[in-house]
Amino acid sequence: MAPDSSVTGQSIKPGTFRRALPYARPHYRPMAVLLLVTALNAGLTVLTPILFKVLIDDGITAGNSDVVLWISLSVVGLALVSLVLGMAEARYSGRVSEGLVYDLRTEVFDHVQRQPLAFFTRAQTGALVSRLNTDVVGAQQAVTAILSTIGSSGLTLILVLVTMFYLSWQVTLISLLILPLLVVPGKIVGRSLQRIMREQMQMHAEMGSLMNERFNVTGALLSKLYGKPAVETQLFAQQAAKVRDLGVLAATYGKTLFLAMTLIGSLATALVYGVGGGLAIDGTLQLGTLVALATLLTRLFGPITQLSSAQASILTALVSFDRLFEVLDLKPLITDKPNARALPAGLAAGGSAPEIRFDRVAFRYPSAAEVSLASLESIAVAAPKRTTNALVLREVSFVAPAGKLTALVGPSGAGKTTITHLVPRLYDVTEGAVRIGGHDVRDLTLASLHESIGIVTQDAHLFHATIRANLTYARPEATDQDLIAACRAAQIWDLIAGLPEGFDTTVGDRGYRLSGGEKQRIAIARLLLKAPPIVVLDEATAHLDSESEAALQKALKTALAGRTSLVIAHRLSTIREADQILVIDDGRVQEHGTHDELLDRGGLYAELYRTQFSRPQTADDDIPAPEPVGVAPGPLPGGPGRGGRAAPFGPGFHPDGGPPPPIPG
Repeated sequence: MAPDSSVTGQSIKPGTFRRALPYARPHYRPMAVLLLVTALNAGLTVLTPILFKVLIDDGITAGNSDVVLWISLSVVGLALVSLVLGMAEARYSGRVSEGLVYDLRTEVFDHVQRQPLAFFTRAQTGALVSRLNTDVVGAQQAVTAILSTIGSSGLTLILVLVTMFYLSWQVTLISLLILPLLVVPGKIVGRSLQRIMREQMQMHAEMGSLMNERFNVTGALLSKLYGKPAVETQLFAQQAAKVRDLGVLAATYGKTLFLAMTLIGSLATALVYGVGGGLAIDGTLQLGTLVALATLLTRLFGPITQLSSAQASILTALVSFDRLFEVLDLKPLITDKPNARALPAGLAAGGSAPEIRFDRVAFRYPSAAEVSLASLESIAVAAPKRTTNALVLREVSFVAPAGKLTALVGPSGAGKTTITHLVPRLYDVTEGAVRIGGHDVRDLTLASLHESIGIVTQDAHLFHATIRANLTYARPEATDQDLIAACRAAQIWDLIAGLPEGFDTTVGDRGYRLSGGEKQRIAIARLLLKAPPIVVLDEATAHLDSESEAALQKALKTALAGRTSLVIAHRLSTIREADQILVIDDGRVQEHGTHDELLDRGGLYAELYRTQFSRPQTADDDIPAPEPVGVAPGPLPGGPGRGGRAAPFGPGFHPDGGPPPPIPG
């Protein structure tokens, strides 16, 4: 398999190693113990061969059985001590490395959570999960290699060389002539493994994304209805084959490194025995000293081999740090200002409903470079460069009165949902300002803003947890009485009460064990439980049957009383009693007024109304009387011109590459 040069050609950014080291700083205490244990282990490595020298020269050769006995017992004792120290080294090394994993995972998770909504509309979930799993473990291995391998091997190497020079400087110098060869394979193989590791991580992320998309409920349903199992398997097999081939390549390089080290070590051992044996025959060197030198040389190969291997391991594992820092360096596009203040208590959650004002708002979706990383969206890696991003809202100005219901209507793709996303700062305006209670939302803290706004979308999301967990996500301290009251108001209590496990029933992946209407009513119960002063409903009743919708409309009328509400509706029957209706088209407010005023005006709203509630017109009818048929408006009469154009891709679809809105307006 040919490596992907667009991935393998990337190099580790300068300063990555220095930037990675501070992550070990909070764990200085177990690190200090680890270094102490490592030093003691290094001392035992040198002490055992010295005891062998004494055993042979002063015990066996001299015929002194007492020396033989005591040295033998000492070697056994040192072996037991080494066992205890090895266990301690493993324990403290684990504490440091696992502590590092915890710190990195929580930091990356927290940072990703703070990214704007636009980031999540582009990034592949599997690629993000890979950063928190595969890459974090790779970073852990780097730190473990530094602490355990380099610390232990470095100390052992120094002590062994000092002892060898003490026993015979001639043999030691001759041995050292061949030892530099041990460094060369590690350097060559390390660079190759680094490139392979980067591509391996990228392929693992893509394979994880594929599984994530196909194995959730909606993805599985789509695959079963539209996909072909053989094609799906072939697609997965292609990616798995790349991972397999990269794994074979990495294993081959690793084994080559090991074999090269073994060969060079064997050559050095033969050299020591050849030179040392001659000196022993001449009487220059004692037999015990020769055995000690040979033993020390084998102890020398270990640290050098480990250091050379660690070089390769660190180079490859630094790729993990580099990929993690890539995510951490992506600054959230929407953050609190340094002097941001909370929404005043009188307007925040639990207070009075504030006014919402749009002042000459223009908006375009941020570009990919502003909110995303190419490595997190594999499609974007190969996509052509795009330069422009058109405005999707233009000169939008209106006031949503405090405590009143403002409805947003208009053709699909007109920009309705985009408008509602600007209120809680899911996006920031490009021009103009959005104000709540007279305060620019950019001057308020995100926490106070989000606490004061409740949203129910047309596709309500439920976590794979119990009904109770999904409800209390909005208000953790809520009692069962609070839950029951909210569920009664949302017309879902009778269903929950009839379930064997009640609130403790698990709803399944994305709530798929419930019907669309049941999910929607639980989402509305969650909204009622939060009880925010500002409410946004984006087609919240879209999945309900006529009977459930009628009951829920009655509940919402009470629940929304006294709250500032923005309601998006395609079914105009649901917003006839709105205090104000804004007709959005082509990113602008084209009309505004009450239901009757807009019908009398005979503009776009009247056209939308006529499309939904049509009957044969009479001579006396300017606007036909309503006869609900319960269907959303299709393309309007009049062809592609004003009011008649269909916008299937929404306001965020641009040939120049702007991101689509997360929910079509």
